[in-house]
Amino acid sequence: AAGSGRGGRGGAEELGEAGGEEGWRGQSRGCPQQLAERYADLAASHCEALRQREEREWHNARLRLENARLRLENRRLRRENRCLFRQALLGPGPCHPEESPGGEVEALRAQLERLQEKHRRALQHLRRCRAAEVPELDDGEL
Repeated sequence: AAGSGRGGRGGAEELGEAGGEEGWRGQSRGCPQQLAERYADLAASHCEALRQREEREWHNARLRLENARLRLENRRLRRENRCLFRQALLGPGPCHPEESPGGEVEALRAQLERLQEKHRRALQHLRRCRAAEVPELDDGEL
């Protein structure tokens, strides 16, 4: 926009006409109307740049707020997920005791108890087998 009022001539021609001593500001070339048009073009492009910057800043602030909101929601969903998983394994707990799915939770609890009992019996059997093989070991060394 700044070069539009030069009539298509480049900076080298300007310096050549001025004898290389002064820039275009020091010369009295160009009528006041051209200078006013140049100034208006510069002011308009400056205003547009400021508007775009403000728009970007507003957009970035909005995205930061949305990001913070989504982080909080993500944390809440992770906590809820852990709570539901724990509840499914152990039954209703401190999270939401009123939301017990009933039969599925009871079946999982019974399965957990059966597995714990199997594990206890397997450990007893292992202790008996090892005690028979090496009688000098006691339970503390196992």
